Amino acid sequence: MQFSPVRTVIIAIVSLLGILFALPSFLPENVRDSWPGFLPRQTVVLGLDLQGGSHLLLQVNESGIVSERLQSLRRDVRNTLANDNGIGNLIATDEATRTLTVELTDPTQKETARTAIAALQNTISNSLIAVGGVNELAFGETPDGKLTVTLTEEGVSERMSALVAQSIEVIRKRVDELGTTEPSIQRQGTNRVLVQVPGFGDSQRLKDIISRTARLTFHMVYPGMTAAQAEAQGLPAGTMVLPSQDGGSELLYEDVALGGESLVDAQPSYDSQRNIPVVSFKFDTRGAITFGQITGANVGKRFAIVLDNTVITAPVIQQPITGGSGQISGTFTTATANDLAVLLRAGALPASLDVVEERTVDASLGADSIQHGLTAGVVASVLVIAFMVIAYGLWGVFANVSLILNIILIFGALSMLGATLTLPGIAGIVLTIGMAVDANVLIYERMREEQRSGKSPIQAIQAGFERAWGTIIDSHLTQLIAAIVLYFLGSGPVQGFAVTLALGILTSLFTSYTVTSYQVHAWYRATRPKVLKIQHFRFIPDGTKIPFMKISRYVIAFSIVASVLSIGSAYFKGFNLGIDFVGGTAIVIQHDGGPADVGQVRELLDGLELGEVQVQGFGTPEDVLVRVQAQEGGQDADQVAVTKVRDALATENYTVRSTEAVSGTVSSELAWKGTMAVVIALVAILIYIWFRFEWQFALAAVTTTTHDVIMTIGLFSITGLEFNLTSIAAVLTLVGLSLNETVVVSDRVRENLRKHRKMPLPELIDLSINQTIVRTSLTQFTVFLALIPLVLFGGEVIRSFTIAMTFGCLVGMYSSIIVNGPILINFGLKSKTEEDKPTPKAADGASV
Repeated sequence: MQFSPVRTVIIAIVSLLGILFALPSFLPENVRDSWPGFLPRQTVVLGLDLQGGSHLLLQVNESGIVSERLQSLRRDVRNTLANDNGIGNLIATDEATRTLTVELTDPTQKETARTAIAALQNTISNSLIAVGGVNELAFGETPDGKLTVTLTEEGVSERMSALVAQSIEVIRKRVDELGTTEPSIQRQGTNRVLVQVPGFGDSQRLKDIISRTARLTFHMVYPGMTAAQAEAQGLPAGTMVLPSQDGGSELLYEDVALGGESLVDAQPSYDSQRNIPVVSFKFDTRGAITFGQITGANVGKRFAIVLDNTVITAPVIQQPITGGSGQISGTFTTATANDLAVLLRAGALPASLDVVEERTVDASLGADSIQHGLTAGVVASVLVIAFMVIAYGLWGVFANVSLILNIILIFGALSMLGATLTLPGIAGIVLTIGMAVDANVLIYERMREEQRSGKSPIQAIQAGFERAWGTIIDSHLTQLIAAIVLYFLGSGPVQGFAVTLALGILTSLFTSYTVTSYQVHAWYRATRPKVLKIQHFRFIPDGTKIPFMKISRYVIAFSIVASVLSIGSAYFKGFNLGIDFVGGTAIVIQHDGGPADVGQVRELLDGLELGEVQVQGFGTPEDVLVRVQAQEGGQDADQVAVTKVRDALATENYTVRSTEAVSGTVSSELAWKGTMAVVIALVAILIYIWFRFEWQFALAAVTTTTHDVIMTIGLFSITGLEFNLTSIAAVLTLVGLSLNETVVVSDRVRENLRKHRKMPLPELIDLSINQTIVRTSLTQFTVFLALIPLVLFGGEVIRSFTIAMTFGCLVGMYSSIIVNGPILINFGLKSKTEEDKPTPKAADGASV
């Protein structure tokens, strides 16, 4: 009973650090600012769903990069051959094959031309320490003797990766110009950038600021011919036609006379003579000199200012402009002039970025989500704490102290790691509250068994902690595997759920064993009781002898029928898929003058020609969810649809609280990742249990869990609950919880196989289930005490998640108790007596 001083110090230090790191999240900012410098001030970072803001996932436009690079390469090839070597040529471009075909007017100069073009080879590398790089170009020849220059696949990939890195810096400058606080800008994969801006609710403006390329170039206008004439007669060499802002088009020289990279400043201003907003710009010294030379040499000619391949203005040069400054005028408002100045100051994006995922949450909806989460958390905590005291008395108090410390450590770890807390993350914490007492119940029930077997109180305490520890490790690690898979294959809020669940599992291992052990040992040294009075209440009395294996055939038949119905419903009826998986736009609106009229909303939207539009209630009577199918034309068309919905509903006092737009590309990726997450989790857990138990236990556990997954997925299909990313999180969490129960029973079966070597296997499995069913009923009840408040108070956003979790826990408890055993027998598990029997031999010595 001597508790190591080192362990005492470790508990004290960990508890103190947890409190210090968690406390700032619950204190006002002025109190945190007055703290001494050596104390932590970092708070838990709230996700956008809790504080409002905008989330954009941007993807580099590969076709745009290829098109632009081919255009640039075409100019380089033409200049190299014609200007530098005097070789006449005709160049054709094929964007599908990423190839330039060069036809020489004098075929005898082919080798000279080939050598000249080969000098354009470029190597690209994104690594600072890499030597060389990949070749961007491949050179060849067509069967009829024409030279070809092709962009290599590796070169395009490397260029895209490099452009993403450059884009992140430009985006950061642009967002900083907006004056927002704590934006998150990070790379995702090789060709995407994730931008999250808390507190910035105008997603359309943010998207315009971030995703516009803002490439400013200056070109001379081709004289003596209009764009229409050029398109009818054929473009002169080295020219191009670009649309103009006024709806027309202009014929320009391809060569860039001056680029926007020479700009050093851009500011919105006002032209008092014309009474219009303009943007004033200023060049650096080199740019000013070049600008002066161009305007001086082309007085009386037109000079076009081009922004993102659109001619903003093309005035006639009246006189040389030598001051290095000028104005851009167009159809600007004060706001758009200011935004353009922001873009020009931050610099042009090196590549076009497409918005493939967009989520916006109003601050008021975020506040509601926090309120829902806190309410569910407080109610769940009170219920679990009260139940543990009722069931275990003083021992319940020990468990509750560990539970409270567990919650503190979770918040402390979130603060220390700078992790983001989302609404599903709050659900993960609430779920941890229900699961955290599981280890304590395992320990306490083991103590009661050891005491009933005749051991003294001190022996029962020691055996309770020691023998329960292996089971606790197995059950927690299976849940941790599911959380890790969820983190790496999930995204956004789902990753937030995975983080809090994983942290809760790790902190629970520490508090439920080490901290509870410390309290129990301190209490024993102080009181020295003759008998341990641990449990005061239980659902199932001790010594039950329910014949589970005798009724198993009926249960298995029921499970088979239910599984077939679930699969059949999924196949024939399908699912109510969220936009995470099908693409489109989801808009949550709120009626300002009382309950919303769903029928009225549907009538207002019927004439907008947006394709399939679904309108349904969303939680409170005032809220309505509008789902619009993905529009033809991509994200720009989706944004137009959101604007149409907002304008149509504004007349009836409806305000938009959140929007969520997902492209078809992202939705198909999320569907694939979700499926793979479930499969990978099951395989990983199969390997772990196979390593820890016999193979029969591993296959039985995965078969039982697969049964639970099928039943839960069937619930989504049969009831029409929305199936989205959080549903995948629910299924994976269910995998962990179901295996938790299965592992506890399997661990007892394995122990009894060693203890009761002559007992028939069906009787041994019955004995094992009856020995653990008291613990199972108590732990499942505490999980339900945590889940029910989430269902009732957690809000509509995670409603399908919490309902699926609650149903899944019921199915998991049922399957681990009564389905897993028969599967073990069918997979060939044998008692030790059967294993020890010699294999009978035939007369000739062969085995029979």
